[in-house]
Amino acid sequence: MPVPVPRQRSVPAAETSHGDLTLLVIEDDPAGTTITVPELSAAAGTRVRIRTARNLTEAARLLTDDVDCILLDLALPLAGGGSGPGTPTTDAGTAGGGPLPEPVSARAGELAALTHVLRIAPLHAVLALTAQDDTELAAEAVRVGAQDYLFRGDLDARVLSRAIRYAVERKRADIAQHQLTESRLRAQENARLERGLLPTPLLDGSGLSFAARYRPGRSRALLGGDFYDVVRTPDGTVHAMIGDVCGHGPDEAALGVELRIAWRALTLAGLCGDELLSTLQQVLEHERQSEEIFATLCTVDIAPDGRRAGLCLAGHPAPLLARHGLPARLLPYEDGGPALGLLPRARWPRRQVELGGTWSLMMYTDGLIEGRVGNGGSERLGQDGMVAMVNSRLEQGLAGEELLEAAVAEVRERHGSELTDDVAVLLLGRDPERIRPWGGSAPRSHPASVDRPPSPPVRAARAQRPPL
Repeated sequence: MPVPVPRQRSVPAAETSHGDLTLLVIEDDPAGTTITVPELSAAAGTRVRIRTARNLTEAARLLTDDVDCILLDLALPLAGGGSGPGTPTTDAGTAGGGPLPEPVSARAGELAALTHVLRIAPLHAVLALTAQDDTELAAEAVRVGAQDYLFRGDLDARVLSRAIRYAVERKRADIAQHQLTESRLRAQENARLERGLLPTPLLDGSGLSFAARYRPGRSRALLGGDFYDVVRTPDGTVHAMIGDVCGHGPDEAALGVELRIAWRALTLAGLCGDELLSTLQQVLEHERQSEEIFATLCTVDIAPDGRRAGLCLAGHPAPLLARHGLPARLLPYEDGGPALGLLPRARWPRRQVELGGTWSLMMYTDGLIEGRVGNGGSERLGQDGMVAMVNSRLEQGLAGEELLEAAVAEVRERHGSELTDDVAVLLLGRDPERIRPWGGSAPRSHPASVDRPPSPPVRAARAQRPPL
């Protein structure tokens, strides 16, 4: 029995009004006239346009984006548009953005036309038409990928219109679920990748405490253009670095990771100060997307005895130093050099800094000091505001992780909303009274302050990444 729908010319998508449906019928029917277009439109509650194709080759030409549903006669031979009965597709991948059918095992030859249609139309709803007594084949068609099936004897305008709408909505739901699953998997994979690119401090044997906070400005991201790292070289020197690539996109985040890894490799190779920064600038110039991209950087190398440090600034804000019993203050920044990538033959002088016996050193990016003061205010926090804020927290007895957490939270609160710029803050500290010969901590005998580490300093810093 032929499919009881008339043949009609194809209709361009521009002529299809909102709510209209387009049905592509694929079957070899020279004169099916049982159901008319007005009957089908009336049953569907909206206008239905019908296109018919006598073979798969003709169907491929008529298959356009405005087609909502395909009605396929399972008895249609593959001649003129397939690989032939008994040789169905076994591709289980994706094509055109949608899932493909699973490989067919049982009754493969009878479903060859269906698998071919599903392969060339992965985003379209498909209805399978079969004989009245072949429920097994109909069920197999749905398992392979059809949205529904129809029996020839039950076919009328109302049944067909209901099946079309059901198939279209089910296909939309399937595609949405498929895209949601892909999006979740991609997000999980990106999170694992970005988390793996965050630095792990190498401080074993240094006797220094370490704490860090990192908040990327990009929505739903773990990495931003800010970067930092801390390593201890074999001579006992502790090297710390924090930097900021201009911009907030994924390209800037990738460049920040490249610069951090390059800095660690150069530091472990023995480079320091101006020689290291000059080499990093070469890396930046080769890896950046355009000549307008630059990066600020602050490096500190702390002597093995922990009492002195060398400071290099490349267009970056100066660190904050708090000595035991004294207010925090900014380190000198008058001798700093330009940001990396601005001047081809720039130099970055290294300045000697006296740290003392017990101290805490806070390094940060400009995202911490460029937040607005007050909800929607025009004034920025600035370095002076940050120093005052940190000193007020020191008077409250905060130190280490608690100090950084409180500082970032207060900056966000003063800003009145989430900060749009990346924020990276790290805190290094030294307190000889808390360090036992084997690296443990002595009991506390005085109130907590910023220069007292909140936890055993070295091994914990190696095993844990900074909280986000």
